[in-house]
Amino acid sequence: MCGIPETFYTDHGSDFTAHHLEQVAADLHMALVFSIAGKPRGRGKVERIFETVNQLFLCHQPGYTPPGTAASKAVLTMPELDSRLRTFLIETYHEQPHSETRVAPETRWEANDFLPRLPDSVEQLDLLLLTVAKPRRVHQDGIHFQGFRYLDVTLAAYVGEDVIIRYDPRDMAELRVYFGDSFLCRAINPELAGETIGLKDIIRARNAHRRQLRATLADREATVEALLQIHRGQLPLAPEPLITESQATVSSPTPAKPRLKRYFNDE
Repeated sequence: MCGIPETFYTDHGSDFTAHHLEQVAADLHMALVFSIAGKPRGRGKVERIFETVNQLFLCHQPGYTPPGTAASKAVLTMPELDSRLRTFLIETYHEQPHSETRVAPETRWEANDFLPRLPDSVEQLDLLLLTVAKPRRVHQDGIHFQGFRYLDVTLAAYVGEDVIIRYDPRDMAELRVYFGDSFLCRAINPELAGETIGLKDIIRARNAHRRQLRATLADREATVEALLQIHRGQLPLAPEPLITESQATVSSPTPAKPRLKRYFNDE
């Protein structure tokens, strides 16, 4: 089941009313239709999928917390949950007969002999799958984004030009670069090549590093402030340990005899 829908019906969520979705819909020739505000019956089909996922999928997963109970510790990671949901949709949901049609969704889909409308290229589909576009300038050492450098030989002819980048937030190893409305190239980050590192992982590591720096700076600031107060006489110095007479006799060195300058005529 694939293809670009002719009509995209949704509610007034911020993700669906964003300018990015309007741009994507215009590029893919897809009509956006929003439900009427204040009329919940117009959103029944939109909300039904969430209830189906809750009743048939989520309640059977480890770490599931029923409504009204205390939250339990997370067991599954997001990639694990995504893999399980994909398996549920393909192997369970599409194979079970529907309660009204009495036909499995996959069988009903294939019986209509529907030919899906597909994009002209994978790059055009990136407009829908990837995050919102961001402008960047091409430097001599590539494109700078999120503290990384992205390179491609094609960018050598566009140094100093402004381009549009799109990226998958789950994999920051590469960027899709567009010049105007045309796809230009895939810019690769050498440090992340061959690895799957998401934007959230980068932000999480960066925030942890910032917290560590703040803690280090706070400790150093407290030390400097204490030294300044001691220098100003606001804090007493630590008392010196008491030394007994016997310890002083043993530990103190014998004073050296002073040298007197003698002259030739002195007796």
